[in-house]
Amino acid sequence: MLSSRHLPRKRKFLGALAMLGIASCMSGCGTAAPDRTKTLNAEYQRAVDSPVRTDADRETDAKRNPVEFLKFSGVQPGMRVLDVSAGDGYTTQLLALVVSDTGNVWAQAPKLRQGLQDRLASHPQANIAPFTRPFDDPVPEDVPALDLVTLVFNYHDIAYLPVDRAKMNKRIYDALKPGGHFVVLDHSARAGTGTDDCRTLHRIDEAVVYKEITAAGFVLEQESNAFRNPADPRDTRIFDMTIPVDNFALRFVKPRGKGL
Repeated sequence: MLSSRHLPRKRKFLGALAMLGIASCMSGCGTAAPDRTKTLNAEYQRAVDSPVRTDADRETDAKRNPVEFLKFSGVQPGMRVLDVSAGDGYTTQLLALVVSDTGNVWAQAPKLRQGLQDRLASHPQANIAPFTRPFDDPVPEDVPALDLVTLVFNYHDIAYLPVDRAKMNKRIYDALKPGGHFVVLDHSARAGTGTDDCRTLHRIDEAVVYKEITAAGFVLEQESNAFRNPADPRDTRIFDMTIPVDNFALRFVKPRGKGL
């Protein structure tokens, strides 16, 4: 994890603004915000406890911390969400359970995995729309403006594929509403290693992700320590770890226009 003295000034400034916003809300928001947070937290726990989730999902929960992920993502009922590199649908289904039948989740992959197809065959969810699309252009043209895009534990894989990541991030930026969020979680590499360990250790330097996504126009809104493990030396293949992997979590926002 980067210490505060190593963070770019912009990131420090944004953190100060966030704290001012919290202080302002504490003095003027009354009980509305705490009540809303309590309601959403209950929604997140219900999603994690849903009987449609598999036994394999529940085993994975121990290392994925799903309630904290949902809290950090800010997903809410009625949202339009894109899950990039959906894999077997672990994250996709969690998001869909929260957005409920008033929202939609699009599950993207260059090729749909059998695990995702089996998941939806066992428990069809009308609000999940799986589709194939390249990472360079992961958003279908007919998808309405999105509230949230997630890319969970796969940015490092995309980094060693022949993918134009600048194009991918810009496409995601353009697909989001102003104020919409792009949430990225991944396995931490050692600082300064860039993308060197992406294929071998399945890790990526957090600074690379920050630099590439902000280059598309995004602003870092928040980081989370909920998935961190300082004891991880970050020099071992994630599949060979005997202790929890150190994971970083970054939530980016598409800025609203001036005066909004």
